[in-house]
Amino acid sequence: MRDLTAILQFVRGAAQTLAGVTPNASAAFDVRGFDAANFYLSTGVVTDAGTAAGFTMTLQESDALVGAGFTDVAALDLIGANLTVTLDTADNVTAGVQGYVGNKRYVRAVFTGTTLTDAVVWVNAVMGKPHRAPTVTIGATAATT
Repeated sequence: MRDLTAILQFVRGAAQTLAGVTPNASAAFDVRGFDAANFYLSTGVVTDAGTAAGFTMTLQESDALVGAGFTDVAALDLIGANLTVTLDTADNVTAGVQGYVGNKRYVRAVFTGTTLTDAVVWVNAVMGKPHRAPTVTIGATAATT
């Protein structure tokens, strides 16, 4: 069967504006009911990636929507390395993907820049391997407190 409608969900996160070294967390993605999720770093306009190290996206997880309760995802629960953008010309691209196979309910992306970082980014999620076919085809994000 070639139909993926019943086994995949796509969720686009809100745009994040990065400025300097201040970390910027996305809304949390609810991955309940799925055994796997891929998180894609997409860029809008990258005015300045920052110093040579650029900016990085890391994944955090939690069982609750309390911002302080999120911790970095353990390496064993990730497929692929943290994603980094170092080029000022990396406008409007998908910069990479990181897989999540952990067991927490919520996952979010945290973007951390370096000196002079100025960019618009967002994270998209594709969730799959559902325990049962989802009843909705549009996933959700939720703000953390």
